[in-house]
Amino acid sequence: MKLSIVIPAYNEAESITETLTALHACLEQHQIEHEIVVVNDNSKDNTLQVLEALQSEIKSLNFVTNTGPNGFGYAIRKGLNHFTGDCVAIMMADLSDDPADLVKYYQKMQEGFDCVFGSRWSKGGAVYDYPKHKLFLNRLVNNMVRLLFGIRYNDCTNAFKLYRKETIEGIQPLLSPHFNLTLEMPLKAIVRGYTYAVVPNSWRNRKFGVSKLKIREMGSRYFFILLYCLIEKFFARGDFKKKWD
Repeated sequence: MKLSIVIPAYNEAESITETLTALHACLEQHQIEHEIVVVNDNSKDNTLQVLEALQSEIKSLNFVTNTGPNGFGYAIRKGLNHFTGDCVAIMMADLSDDPADLVKYYQKMQEGFDCVFGSRWSKGGAVYDYPKHKLFLNRLVNNMVRLLFGIRYNDCTNAFKLYRKETIEGIQPLLSPHFNLTLEMPLKAIVRGYTYAVVPNSWRNRKFGVSKLKIREMGSRYFFILLYCLIEKFFARGDFKKKWD
């Protein structure tokens, strides 16, 4: 089962080397066939030059440049059009996600699940240096999602998730141009009947640069996707449900 990893990168020249080196080493250690697809989201620093230099060292590395429109969601969607594996994980370029957790996701998927989701807030999960204002909003939004959709999963906005290729095809079309894609993808998978397992994972704040998430800009975008998925859940009459074999 070939594993693809899609990583969006905007101005991540300081972080991307450590991230890719650690990720590649971990997957090689566990003998997991893989490819790493980095989407350079029209970076203004030398992210592209760093990727070009790394490609000779990391043979499983591929990268594309998203010339526009730009944004986290656009970058992920471009990467999802370029991966070739049997399953695909979304990870961040700043090493906030632990490659060891990806191995756990991959092993869990072998049990037959369509998706594997991480939870930083369940037993065994951990966060380090999580900004307090983001923590409050994170728990508010995720608890709202749990209540509205009647699910127990408590970390929908966590970008770090693993999907089978068929699941990615089944949750199309993806609409979100920005970080609201982290909510759209799992909610569509759940609403459309794809199976999922939850694995505790850890999160660590970035060493370099600043977060690209702009909270003031995201409120209405998250609400739009939440409403869109609710409408599908209650009014689509199963038209988009997974077709079981």
